[in-house]
Amino acid sequence: MLNEVVDGSTREILRRLELDVTRRLDGLLHGDHRGLVPGHGAELGETRQYAHGDDVRRIDWNVTARLQEPHIRQTIAERELESWLIVDRSARLDFGTTSVEKRDLVLAAAGAMGFLTSGDGNRIGAILAGRGETRTIPAKGSKKHLLRILHDIADTPRGDGGGATDLGEAIRRLQAISKRRGLVVVISDFRVVPGWEEAMGQLQTSHDVLAIEVTDPREMELPDVGLLSIVDPATGREREIATNKKSVRDAYAQAASERKEKLALQMRSLRVDHLELSTDRPWLDDMVNFVGSRRSRLRNLSDGAR
Repeated sequence: MLNEVVDGSTREILRRLELDVTRRLDGLLHGDHRGLVPGHGAELGETRQYAHGDDVRRIDWNVTARLQEPHIRQTIAERELESWLIVDRSARLDFGTTSVEKRDLVLAAAGAMGFLTSGDGNRIGAILAGRGETRTIPAKGSKKHLLRILHDIADTPRGDGGGATDLGEAIRRLQAISKRRGLVVVISDFRVVPGWEEAMGQLQTSHDVLAIEVTDPREMELPDVGLLSIVDPATGREREIATNKKSVRDAYAQAASERKEKLALQMRSLRVDHLELSTDRPWLDDMVNFVGSRRSRLRNLSDGAR
């Protein structure tokens, strides 16, 4: 099937990505929607007698009146999950000072979530944003469709310009077309057009949202290499920085730290799960730890609501 979708190096990249994901992550969430979308589900199931601690909102009053004992209606987790990827393809992601670039982490994150949620009739779609355009790929359920999405992400052309990504526009577009509650994964470095927070907050009220931030260690501190010329690949703006001055390096590190803390606080205030992947760390290890802890947390929340 891979030969029908992609060719050359892209096919090999996606093949290795699928193998890595399925070896390390398959089984953590696959087939267990409680690890993805919290709640009891919407499909009505069997009734049983009320027990202390049950949610009174689930009492089936018709059965209760007929049997003269309180009964609750159990619900069955929905068997079909609709997932969406909102993917930042800004030129700012064509950056990395280790063995990989941020764009590589974007593809890895998209692939991991896609392979984890695929199968069993589940559907996945994508909003590809940045480089002057926002493109929608409708949600479908085949593996071939997922591979096409990943192929489009992997083959994002390099090149300067296009401006910063309008992440808020991409989120609002998804809200307009996706009415069914599901999982939305937003993948970006969040160095985007300001004002995305309100749209993200609204999205969280109707979907389960995961924000995956991709970073590089050089964004946190500057090396002492003398006069350094830098270019913003999204806007083309150039600037020279005297990295030999400790005060300049300290100011840069302080600003970077404050930005990092602000973003983390924003995610918490929006009640959005936040995962950071860095080019200097094994992304699969971070993903495995996050997925496992998130599943445990959501399972505890679900058990506590019973």
